[in-house]
Amino acid sequence: MLIPSIIMGTLALALLAWGYQRGGGQHILGLKITGNLLLEIVPLMIFSFIVAGMIQVLIPQEIISKWVGAESGIRGILIGTVIGSLTPSGPFVSMPIAAGILRAGASIGTVVAFITAWSLLGIARMPMEIGIMGWQFTLIRVASGVFFFPLIAGLVANALFGNVKIA
Repeated sequence: MLIPSIIMGTLALALLAWGYQRGGGQHILGLKITGNLLLEIVPLMIFSFIVAGMIQVLIPQEIISKWVGAESGIRGILIGTVIGSLTPSGPFVSMPIAAGILRAGASIGTVVAFITAWSLLGIARMPMEIGIMGWQFTLIRVASGVFFFPLIAGLVANALFGNVKIA
């Protein structure tokens, strides 16, 4: 996490300096917008980190192994797909949860299926999609095989990288 932090910190400072150089208080306006975003997003991030941490300590290793671990096979990938598709919000919620279940002992295929389903299916986003694109488009998109991609991705991940231990 050090290198991404350095990159984002450098980018943030460069943009702040640019805003200051342009004058007109743009750097102050940018920081006010930052504060508003923090008030909206930080509580959700904190709760998602709590969920990720609690998964690791509350769910016994045997249950994780049985239901979503390497021994779970297709069942774990299906569970990852369903949970991923139901996980609301953006990556600041889904990624800590994915990291938590991975560290708790979920298979790489389960976590790949989780993230793939979250990004492709996003049932929580479907009402907006239906409202903007229409129910026919949404139905066509899902029926076109979107549900199968997380399953395939999880199976491929297990087949190719099932023995890789991620810390």
